Amino acid sequence: MWEEPLEEEYWLALLQQGEHAIAVSSSAARDLSWHETEVGQLADEKTPAEGSVPEMETVLSPESVETPLVGTPSWEEAEACLCDGVVLTLPVVGHNRGGLLVDWNGRQGFIPASQLADFPAHLEGEDRRNELASCVGGSLDLKIIELDRERNRLVFSEKACVSQDDQIEQLMDEICAGDIWRGRVTNLCSFGAFVDLGGVEGLIHISELSWGRVAHPSDVLHRGQEIEVYVLNVDREQRRIGLSLKRLQPDPWTSVEDRYIEGQLVQGMVTNVVSFGAFVRIEEGLEGLIHVSELGEGDFMQPRSVVTEGDSVTVCIVNIDSANHRLGLSLRRVADEEGLNQGEDVLLA
Repeated sequence: MWEEPLEEEYWLALLQQGEHAIAVSSSAARDLSWHETEVGQLADEKTPAEGSVPEMETVLSPESVETPLVGTPSWEEAEACLCDGVVLTLPVVGHNRGGLLVDWNGRQGFIPASQLADFPAHLEGEDRRNELASCVGGSLDLKIIELDRERNRLVFSEKACVSQDDQIEQLMDEICAGDIWRGRVTNLCSFGAFVDLGGVEGLIHISELSWGRVAHPSDVLHRGQEIEVYVLNVDREQRRIGLSLKRLQPDPWTSVEDRYIEGQLVQGMVTNVVSFGAFVRIEEGLEGLIHVSELGEGDFMQPRSVVTEGDSVTVCIVNIDSANHRLGLSLRRVADEEGLNQGEDVLLA
């Protein structure tokens, strides 16, 4: 499972959004201000009056430490918790679209939404905010995953408290056919590309990379690339997920008959030459075949004696079969069509 580190710009952006928080106690100045603000304005940091709100109790899990920390924890105590992997049970006191705010006896920290164990990753807009808001007032088992005392930054993770197997099971339950997920390309092979969806890998078969012809997945993707994918199917028993890249784009074959007609001359590029003819791409995802009999007048035993891969050619559309994704093209009829078009121009003149 991978997670991007929180960049400084992202951290500042969290403060610039409209936040929502409930009052929490503090025996020291707050690390972050989570009062209501307008987008684009940093909230003024405020320190509540000493003793204005009763101190909130921090509960440590039994397996973490024997003696609970008293008062606002120091940065040394926070560093010890980070190094020892201490599990802290902390109250959720606020949220914004980026995640949740928790209080640790007056020292506040942030949980990115990506670090919440059961947070639906596909939610956006108001649904996302409502889901985060529903967590406020509860408590979560957390581990510290990032600490920066110079910037008063304390980042927690709920996922870090969950075993890898449990995380995988939770993720498998969340992913459904028809969903759109964001992931990172982890491996490329001759038959497709593997994509990490945050702990579980899915496969984009080579046929699902593009509506057009793909010789190798490396022609379309590279390792480490972050992409959005469409979930084709989920096999929870085998833990297999089928993904698609091309389904995020419209199928060019569904409207081919609206854009082209038989007898039309079009420009294309030869993509493959075989014994029975040559394939020509006239637009991304739309290829047609020039049968050997349509390459020219006379008998041509070797199509490569007429065209080669990469050639730019003008072809005539002979027939269109959108249902079967077939497009018949011709080279030898181009001269006839051009002559016919010129004759029509003369008559019109």
